[in-house]
Amino acid sequence: MKIVLAEKVSPATLAVFQQEPSWQVVTADQIKNGLEAELADADALVVRSAVQVTAKLLESAPKLRVIGRAGVGVDNIDANAATHRGVVVMNTPGANAVAVAELTLGLMITMARQIPRANAGMHAGKWDKKNLQGSELRGKTLGIVGLGRIGIEVARRARSFGMELIAFDPFVAPVIARENGVSLVSIDQIFSHSDYLTLHVGLTTQTEGIINRHSIGIMKPGIRIVNCARGELINDADLLAGLQSGQVGGAALDVFTVEPLKDSPYYAEDKVILTPHLGGSTDEAQEAIGIQLAQQVSAYLKSGVVQNAVNVPSLTREEYVEVAPFIDLAERLGIFLAHATPGHLENVEIAYAGRLAGSKTDLIRNALLAGVLRDSEQVNHINSAAIAQERGIRIQEDRKEFASGGAGSVLKLVLHSAEGDVRASATVLHGNSPRLLSLDGIDIEAPLNGTLLAIRNHDVPGVIGRIGTVLGECGINIANFALGRSTRSQSVPQGQALAVVQIDASTASRAQDAVNALRKVEAIASVRLVELSKAEAATQA
Repeated sequence: MKIVLAEKVSPATLAVFQQEPSWQVVTADQIKNGLEAELADADALVVRSAVQVTAKLLESAPKLRVIGRAGVGVDNIDANAATHRGVVVMNTPGANAVAVAELTLGLMITMARQIPRANAGMHAGKWDKKNLQGSELRGKTLGIVGLGRIGIEVARRARSFGMELIAFDPFVAPVIARENGVSLVSIDQIFSHSDYLTLHVGLTTQTEGIINRHSIGIMKPGIRIVNCARGELINDADLLAGLQSGQVGGAALDVFTVEPLKDSPYYAEDKVILTPHLGGSTDEAQEAIGIQLAQQVSAYLKSGVVQNAVNVPSLTREEYVEVAPFIDLAERLGIFLAHATPGHLENVEIAYAGRLAGSKTDLIRNALLAGVLRDSEQVNHINSAAIAQERGIRIQEDRKEFASGGAGSVLKLVLHSAEGDVRASATVLHGNSPRLLSLDGIDIEAPLNGTLLAIRNHDVPGVIGRIGTVLGECGINIANFALGRSTRSQSVPQGQALAVVQIDASTASRAQDAVNALRKVEAIASVRLVELSKAEAATQA
């Protein structure tokens, strides 16, 4: 592996990557011929906020598998371009939560006790105690917009100051709020009841400009506002009007719509405290961010574990260990069935049955689509869903609590086209053995690995012997021979049969000769050659 650290990182971050002796780690000061040249054979890229990872830059990185952003925001990374190239984009939310929470409380105290004015007066030789009467945080109501990692850390610290805590976050469970002494209320109640208001949400169409003329108009007179999240959450003109009218008693801003801040009308406002985006700027936070990112990138490169990704579903290591065999199975099943599709693919139907139905299945779906689309273009577990959508392929997913046939978990796949449908089901046995359970209504148990011959035939005597004879004449050794036949209870005309033959890898080079010979056998309706090497599925992770 080659990892390019395009910006300066801490020694501890570098040490995580250097634990792998076979990895080549290129630091920022070692990049001599430009980043594009360095990325030509790179597997991973680590950036902070300065390097712009554009679509053009990604074109120079054909091997790139993962981009790690040391921090929360990914504005400097073209995530869509990365997705289409099959590159995971990771960030590190939460690693700086304590640092941002402490700054938030510090800014609240600073406003409450007029510390900037007191400091400036003292440096000017003034002892202006009588004009610096402050207020306490105790007993005041703090409204928290966004009760995620940072919002929770703010709540825990504000609670120790004796503040009343209310929060708005439609995506947090009430039990989490209760455990931290927070009452969940509507956004309008946040505005109308808060003495202090702090913002800890991401930028979306719903949150952009959430602090505006209307929301300020229903706030308590003299409210104090802290923003350590995103500058775009505040309409600057409306906040300035609120400050000048006295409706807003003070504001402390660490983030801005355009950074660095230049020629701002805030400069003239004494009731505004300005800091240059210092939220995560502590030694401890930067160390934690770097180490966390290095561990995430390393885990993905080594085992395919996706954590804190912004363009693909994430799993914890424990969740990944549980579903990893089915991710592998899904890709194999997709490859196997794609070879049998009779026409242009229009719709993919996926069903998860048994224990699998209760798992996080997004990566299983992506792996299955990667297998189905494998022969069409460069596709992997990251970009497969996006490519399917681009091609107009509809995806339908279903979950069933119980799995038939005695297997604990079963994955079912149906590929629809105008010319007809193909369907199959599969499971994982013994923890790591992918097995086909049925194909087009015919029950069969066959391994889904290695080189396979899928043979449909008329259910008449002598076919099995003829298959064995042809393979023997071609010098091909049979590793596994699985059989299935239609029955009265199946939705398949009687008289049809199915064979899935696994052949030895050492004789696979002669498989095409065998396919041509088998197609000449009168009782055989069709023969397909499918390659499912174990390494192939693993590299797609």
